[in-house]
Amino acid sequence: MKKVGILHGQENAFPTALIESINARNQGVVAEQVKIDKFIQGEASGYDVIVDRISHDVPFYRAWVKNAAAFGTAVLNNPYWLDTEEKFIANVVALQLGVPVPKTVLLPSNQHPPDTNENSFRNLMMPLDWETIFNHIGFPAYMKPYAGGGWKHVFKIRNAEELYTKHQETGTLVMLLQEEIIFDAYFRCYCIGGTDVRIMPYEPRNPHHLRYVADFPHVTEELMHTMKEHVLTLNKALGYDINTIEFAVRDGIPYAIDFTNPAPDANPDSVGQENFDWVLNAVTDMAIRRALAHDPSKNNLNWGSFMRRSANGLQVAEHHGVIMQ
Repeated sequence: MKKVGILHGQENAFPTALIESINARNQGVVAEQVKIDKFIQGEASGYDVIVDRISHDVPFYRAWVKNAAAFGTAVLNNPYWLDTEEKFIANVVALQLGVPVPKTVLLPSNQHPPDTNENSFRNLMMPLDWETIFNHIGFPAYMKPYAGGGWKHVFKIRNAEELYTKHQETGTLVMLLQEEIIFDAYFRCYCIGGTDVRIMPYEPRNPHHLRYVADFPHVTEELMHTMKEHVLTLNKALGYDINTIEFAVRDGIPYAIDFTNPAPDANPDSVGQENFDWVLNAVTDMAIRRALAHDPSKNNLNWGSFMRRSANGLQVAEHHGVIMQ
């Protein structure tokens, strides 16, 4: 009997429903909430597949799923890649793939990180070339952490003075400064297993429980097809098993705004019952498929094409004792 573990925190609805859905299929795969009573280095987890919904927020769990992956468990999503990837490099990958993203500049932290001083930053020319930066990005703009999420520390910036003021509030965070995309349509897209895509109209300016109550009738089938192709392209490159990608449409062009979500919202109270049912069925199919195909003698992680072709990616994998097949 193959075994799937669901690792989750405060989230209840989706993990509970996923366990019930997998077990109801009766396909030789049993699912349960992950249980850890000890974590001894070098011991296998006992799971063929782990659906990881929380380790990005809990370092103890992140170490545990990495150890599990080193012994052949298929962890969804790949924890080694998630520790390497951040929003800035994801944007760079998107540009290389021809997927439009907002113009973006990386800003160094306003304050020195612990155990550093001004000599640690002697390669930076200060002040920065703000004139070129502002001309490139324009105003208004958005400033947000280069590796953050959950709309934490996100600022709308209307002019240079406001940027200087808000940047002082960011402490040791490395920030992105990004052009504002004034959109006439917005979509959030689930991608499961790198193959299954659900495109959902989404209005981020609505209250949270109403964001999926949106309609953009002027959007053409051609544009919907373009977004689907972009979703598949990005997920193939980045190697996500479970992800959402958001597109802001400006002048008929879908700009990928946010597309690195290791545990995207799957609460029926916010995404709606139809979307919840779709993602539940898609993740159930994927978890069972990966469990039945599991071979403990092999690497069962999903390494995206970007990491596969990257010499640095290979070195990172080898450093952690994980060789890409």
